[in-house]
Amino acid sequence: MHKVDVQLGDRSYLICIDDKFSPLQPSLAAARQVVIVSNPTVAPLYLQQVSQLFAQAEVKHFLLPDGEAYKTLQSFEQVLSFLLQQKMSRDLVLVALGGGVIGDLTGFVAACYQRGVSFVQLPTTLLSQVDSSVGGKTAVNHPLGKNMIGAFKQPTQVLINTSVLKSLPPREFAAGMAEVIKYALIADQAFFHWLMQHTDAIRAQRPDTLATMIQYCCQMKADIVSRDETEQGERALLNLGHTFGHAIEAWLGYGVWLHGEAVAAGMVMAAQLAVARGNLQPQDLQQIKTLLSAFDLPTAAPDTMTIADFMPFMKTDKKVKHGKMRFILPVAFCQTAIADDVTEAELYEVFADGHR
Repeated sequence: MHKVDVQLGDRSYLICIDDKFSPLQPSLAAARQVVIVSNPTVAPLYLQQVSQLFAQAEVKHFLLPDGEAYKTLQSFEQVLSFLLQQKMSRDLVLVALGGGVIGDLTGFVAACYQRGVSFVQLPTTLLSQVDSSVGGKTAVNHPLGKNMIGAFKQPTQVLINTSVLKSLPPREFAAGMAEVIKYALIADQAFFHWLMQHTDAIRAQRPDTLATMIQYCCQMKADIVSRDETEQGERALLNLGHTFGHAIEAWLGYGVWLHGEAVAAGMVMAAQLAVARGNLQPQDLQQIKTLLSAFDLPTAAPDTMTIADFMPFMKTDKKVKHGKMRFILPVAFCQTAIADDVTEAELYEVFADGHR
């Protein structure tokens, strides 16, 4: 078993990475009230197995439809109504069994129900294993913006089972690789080259390679979150590609492109902007495209989307500060910084002939 310790004082917790659902910490295993939130895709595969982790509880479950389109206030209310109807107390343990949509929504419910209850993340997609299940960001989407309504709520434990990745469709696995590549581009050229060297092993889902890769990503995120839990500074770097990517998701309609696909295109756009500013070399941009392409990820925004289509979403992005758009941009190969001096005129100039 691989372990990562997220250091947050009295809210610290362990991420356990194994090829099975690792044992829960004793206080969780002894829970009397447990509700597992999942979806009809994941539940038939793992619900019974996960329920057995809670030997002393009568485990209840609530299934939401599968997909980003259901990460809404309506779904949030449906889960809350179920908890109230079942007369769940503050001793409740909520379990998020699914990908990022289930994890984000369940975490938001856990933050709000009776002002906060414990919850466990059991992420079943690569994207959620390396990113969204770690760090305590919880939210639902709104038609005017992604993840605009939510709270910071740290899980009590994260159990990552690498064997569940075998059941993922190839497109879902590839979408997770976008977030993996993001960690390399933020601050680690050595990890970028490791990914290049291990592309075949990753695509073949070799267990040892996956465990090493996932642990690295979780450790990097844990270190950043430990220093900046509520994204006052450094944690914003984890949003590389997301300002452009969230705009793509919202403009197309949530679920048309997977989150990781939109982030991949967004990272290329951020790199293109950095090239135009003289902070990144064209050959560096090509390396980024090559690695993304190796995992069948898009390297451009939708052909039908213009920079004018991006603007309304980017102006309401959560990173906007004092009315200024802020972007995470490369300042060198595999090195990033927050840029708050990007103007509309510059964006139109750089992306005037499409998305290059």
